[in-house]
Amino acid sequence: MITEIGIVAGEIWSLLEKKGEVLLKNVVKMIDKPRELILMSIGWLAREGHIVLKREENDYKVCLR
Repeated sequence: MITEIGIVAGEIWSLLEKKGEVLLKNVVKMIDKPRELILMSIGWLAREGHIVLKREENDYKVCLR
């Protein structure tokens, strides 16, 4: 499972490098993986200090630090 989380974290990183800030709901749409796996990967990236999450009304904006 840790390997899968890391692979998806890499996909999220690549997406954010290309797109800049992305709403969390759009990250889930753009990456073809289960939502739970995407959320675990975002948590990992956030804990490691690689991304920033900003509250945006009913969602979060995600961007690289």
